[in-house]
Amino acid sequence: MKKTFRNLLLALSLPFGLSAGHATGSGSPPLPDPAQLQLASVHAAVAPLDSGGTLYGKFADRPVSIASITKLMTAMVVLDSGQPLDEWLPILERQDDPPKNSFSRLRPGSEAQRGDLLGITLMSSENLAAYVLARHHPGGREAFIEAMNRKARELGMHQSRFVDPSGLWPENRATAKDLLKMVRAAHAYPEIREMSTDSSRRVHFRSPRYSLDFGNTNPLIHSSRWDVGLSKTGYINEAGRCLVMVADVGGEPMAMVLLDSFGTRTPLGDAGRIRRWLETGSGGTVAGAALDYERRRAAAVAGAGTVGGQ
Repeated sequence: MKKTFRNLLLALSLPFGLSAGHATGSGSPPLPDPAQLQLASVHAAVAPLDSGGTLYGKFADRPVSIASITKLMTAMVVLDSGQPLDEWLPILERQDDPPKNSFSRLRPGSEAQRGDLLGITLMSSENLAAYVLARHHPGGREAFIEAMNRKARELGMHQSRFVDPSGLWPENRATAKDLLKMVRAAHAYPEIREMSTDSSRRVHFRSPRYSLDFGNTNPLIHSSRWDVGLSKTGYINEAGRCLVMVADVGGEPMAMVLLDSFGTRTPLGDAGRIRRWLETGSGGTVAGAALDYERRRAAAVAGAGTVGGQ
């Protein structure tokens, strides 16, 4: 299997979209056929982590709301700033007015270390923690958002825009292809790989002193059947259920971007279908309400005249 995937990576120098019936060179296996993969997510992209090629795209060029997938960019900006992760930061009251529910268990006025706030931003998608990290950035929240957009431009994410560090605003938008670039960049940070795949984390606060336990929002982290190297989930109404992750498939790290699906477990099912498709050539089927949702949303995208990478 591992040799097959290494040959497949070499085959990605060919134009994207070749079907399984096309040869990829002497002694190389054919590319998996995109037509054999059906996903419940409306927008998707799949690619080997270490290759510039793309194996699969579905409406992958259309900018859409990305919810808390935003927090991968937030994490990179925090780490790029070089501020110490062991510094204690006051938990600040929000001064903005988020359009979505921003409930948090964090107590304004208490303090936590920057590294802990970054950890629960990634693994547990803690919105107030992301806000506090941005407020304590040199120059404050506005400078932090500028740094997010500057980082996006540096990564070649030319169809992406960020307006807040948490993803509560639907104006945070990107394409699935742009998010592949963000996932590849984020995976290069050891702290993001480790924090985003922690199964749980206990955070200790002071002034007053208390502790809170947080869990990972991606159930695949806990599964012995998956080897996940990076993870981030997201959800707001405008974005649907979203998941980006890097997972080992056949001995090779694969990046998966899944945007706008119905139901909390639907992106997890899509991840399983992608793995089956990569391993066997057949991705299986989508059933029930998730398929109805996908068909309605995909028809709306197609009707808007924007077709993605496949």
